Amino acid sequence: MQITPSEFNQLSTRTEFMALAKAKGLKIKKIWKKVMYEQELELLQTHLVEFQHWVVKNKRRVAILFEGRDAAGKGGAIKRFTQHLNPRSMRVVALAKPTEVERGQWYFRRYIKELPNPGEIVFFDRSWYNRAVVEPVMGFCNQEEYEQFMIQVPGFEHMLYEDGVDLVKFWFSISKKEQYKRFQSRLENPLKKWKYSPVDMQGQRLWDKYTYYKELMFAKTHTTFSPWVVVKTNNKREARLESIRYVLSKFNYADNREAITSLLPDPNIVERYYRHIKQIDN
Repeated sequence: MQITPSEFNQLSTRTEFMALAKAKGLKIKKIWKKVMYEQELELLQTHLVEFQHWVVKNKRRVAILFEGRDAAGKGGAIKRFTQHLNPRSMRVVALAKPTEVERGQWYFRRYIKELPNPGEIVFFDRSWYNRAVVEPVMGFCNQEEYEQFMIQVPGFEHMLYEDGVDLVKFWFSISKKEQYKRFQSRLENPLKKWKYSPVDMQGQRLWDKYTYYKELMFAKTHTTFSPWVVVKTNNKREARLESIRYVLSKFNYADNREAITSLLPDPNIVERYYRHIKQIDN
């Protein structure tokens, strides 16, 4: 049995819709979850537009870093953040591997030039933290370069803090099983196959090594002025919604009493790092 157009037009509430679907024996739980997600995302994106207006008006400089293992959902989250923002005062930065000239420069230089200008939000799809995890795991830097970076990064971020840059650091946490599942999905989907590279599967083989360097990164670069925020991403939709909520909750860009939806992130999904935090990618 199906819901006819005339029956649908007579419905005025969600409760009526659910009752009618149940009476007809329709299985709509999965569809309903997607509808609810899309509605909530639209409300939060409306707040993001207001937030961007506030950033422009007050000439704030906002940098949001998205870090995490491959396939954790960083790109998808950034897409939802930026979907309705004005591109004139927003950028997405996803740098390729450094050139020979850049390799001879101070490591942070290539990122400094990408930092936000007054009135701008910059989303980093991976950042200078490549050197904290990916590079030492994959052998793209030597031990001396790694150690120098780990010493310098807290000071670098403190200078950004003192200069008025608003820095948000996300770590998207995904389980080993879910990562493998997403890799397989990429291989099977011709529209997503470009996302897969041989390096990706090495992430599965080197899982424990990634965990080791990730924990060192947290221990040495989680500070009061620049904390790490861990987002559980096995559920992509939840991760997108709650990471947006987190950013919106950090700024007094409007009267939150008039918020059209909750701006408080779910602490079961989004949480500041601390030593005994329960993560799903350990």
